[in-house]
Amino acid sequence: MSIQTLTSAVVYENEWLSVREDQIRYADGSRGLYSVVDRDDFALVIPADDDGFHLVEQYRYPTRVRSWEFPSGSFPAGRSGTPEDMAAAELKEETGFTAGDLKRLGYLHVANGTTGQGVHVFLANDLEPGEPDREPGEQDMEQRWFSRHDVEAMIRDGVITDGPSVAAYLLMTLSA
Repeated sequence: MSIQTLTSAVVYENEWLSVREDQIRYADGSRGLYSVVDRDDFALVIPADDDGFHLVEQYRYPTRVRSWEFPSGSFPAGRSGTPEDMAAAELKEETGFTAGDLKRLGYLHVANGTTGQGVHVFLANDLEPGEPDREPGEQDMEQRWFSRHDVEAMIRDGVITDGPSVAAYLLMTLSA
């Protein structure tokens, strides 16, 4: 099925995202409206260490809960680079670690019914510790190592609910 865009208008915009409304026509000629959130892609890093993983926990305002997840994020305004650069920067910023080996696992769409935003997924090994350099919004972030068994139990039991983290973990297990 093909969808033709008839008009497209940005209805909201800030420094992190924009929302647009597209008037569309379906293959059968009927019309509709599609709302799309446009955001830059981001990187997610799975820091592997001693048959376990380092996760970060932070308060997520939209869901009003603290969330365990793998370190992730995008470049701040005015900064650019490769997805590998972004992954290395986020790993260092959120955990303090520098990876001796950073392996690209793949690319996933975050919520392809709402946004074209994607996530570049990396596996980090040979970790060297350092001090995190977190952004103001990450001041309450905590970091902790969990065994592979614990991470899988946290996913199974609904403790880890961050979709990109769960999808990245699956991608990692399928890549092994």
